[in-house]
Amino acid sequence: MTTNYIIQADIVDITNDTPKAEDIFLIDTNVWYWITYTRASQSTRPPASYQITSYPAYYNSALAGGAKIFQSGLSLAELAHLIEKVEFGIFARANPTDFRDPNWFDKRYRHSFPVERSRVVAEIEAAWALIKDKPALPITIDDQSTEAALNRLQTERVDGYDLFILESMRTNRVKQVITDDRDFATVPGLQVFTANRSVINAARNQDKLLTR
Repeated sequence: MTTNYIIQADIVDITNDTPKAEDIFLIDTNVWYWITYTRASQSTRPPASYQITSYPAYYNSALAGGAKIFQSGLSLAELAHLIEKVEFGIFARANPTDFRDPNWFDKRYRHSFPVERSRVVAEIEAAWALIKDKPALPITIDDQSTEAALNRLQTERVDGYDLFILESMRTNRVKQVITDDRDFATVPGLQVFTANRSVINAARNQDKLLTR
């Protein structure tokens, strides 16, 4: 069944855009993953291979052009989960007698293989070291922000992490996000910078593709 994405954001195709000095970007977790994780390419299958080239190239262009780059502390939790999952898959495929299904995370990997655990932690620390030197977009998780997130949940099709990331963007008046996540394209008021062809094609068909 095809997912029906109603595009509410303005979509920018990063393969046809040059970042500007006045741009203020939040980088989403999935993009940090492609930029910072040394083995990201091992989790890539065509046609998703664009992710390991398009996002790092646009990020470097944004830095060179003087754009402001922000990260979110919430990305650490997501990034750690992604890296551990991929590392498990790689290890499981190499050790089928211990793990029959590399797509089904087994907590024995976390608790019973100390050398692997140390390597996973090192990968996460190395990735985060490349992210944390960028300013963090302030976020406060309290009753007020939680209520705002719940209200947003009623109208916007995003996951729990993104609810709070979007709330931090709103309170800090940041509207531009670099992401491969299709869900962000359904949020009104955003400018979504992406190389995701399904989002770009849907935006073109719905007259939401922005050329700068």
